[in-house]
Amino acid sequence: MANIVILGSGGFGLSLAIMAEHCGKHNVTVWSKFQSEIDEIRSHGEHIHKLPGVPVSESIAMTSDISCIKGCDMLIFGIPSSFVRDVAKEAAPYVDDHMVVVNTGKGLEEGSLKTLSEVICEEIKTDKLVVLSGPSHAEEVARCIPTTIVAASENHEASEYVQNQLANSFMRIYLNNDVKGCELGGALKNIIALCVGICDGLGYGDNTKAALMTRGIHEIARLGKAAGANVSTFSGLTGIGDLIVTCTSMHSRNRRAGILIGQGVSPEEAVERVGTVEGYFCCKAAYDLSKRLGIEMPITEQLNEVLFNGGDVRAALTNLMNRPLNYEEG
Repeated sequence: MANIVILGSGGFGLSLAIMAEHCGKHNVTVWSKFQSEIDEIRSHGEHIHKLPGVPVSESIAMTSDISCIKGCDMLIFGIPSSFVRDVAKEAAPYVDDHMVVVNTGKGLEEGSLKTLSEVICEEIKTDKLVVLSGPSHAEEVARCIPTTIVAASENHEASEYVQNQLANSFMRIYLNNDVKGCELGGALKNIIALCVGICDGLGYGDNTKAALMTRGIHEIARLGKAAGANVSTFSGLTGIGDLIVTCTSMHSRNRRAGILIGQGVSPEEAVERVGTVEGYFCCKAAYDLSKRLGIEMPITEQLNEVLFNGGDVRAALTNLMNRPLNYEEG
């Protein structure tokens, strides 16, 4: 039995809590910065906005006191990328050496262009950081629908601990030591999912979607290689696997926001309507990182124009189609 604290009572943090509690062998506590959110979940017995119809058991403790971290065995970050650093700073005084720290967020920090595990490790000094990533919609994890993900760490004992504690008959967990690759795959696929959604909103077809997904994974792998990741990682669960699920499902907030943009809604309003859209925040960081590393990322570049420079969505696709002809590997 493990004492698990999950930071964040949004969809994914809460889905992990429900999944872990279903295993019947863990003490699970969920922390939220907002007591009002906890009160609403307790009042309805579910998170009516993020996980409607999924009961939240009373055996899952909920608190707005972050000192609940003290003495836990596993600390899981289920926080949107833009808040990870602030929450890590707040959590740091309560983290001790024996804890395994897990990041589930998928994004890059704007400005620093760091991965979220790098951000966490700047604020929390730990050698037991594990990244949990892969194709895992919260709506399905919470309902115990069979899911397969990856626990990635440079510390084999830490990743193996996460695997052993969280794997069960409906959650299969593989190990990987390519932390950079797993994080970049999880972050950058949101950009491609936004683009796929835009094409859906424009009324384009399956050919277009397949092209974006295929060329998109090329872009992701190209940037990953330049950043020091293992290229083979992007053919696995945290690369093509996560890309497929995010580009094809209506659970995907990135795809839903893209559909609205394709239908003529401004990017800002689309994000406001849908909620947390990690691809929106990641796009500029990924574009800046590609420039820093000297890597060509034409899909990301065109999306950056649409999101932040008033670019036209149809013109963006035309620009991609009219690029100089090349070998597929190029």
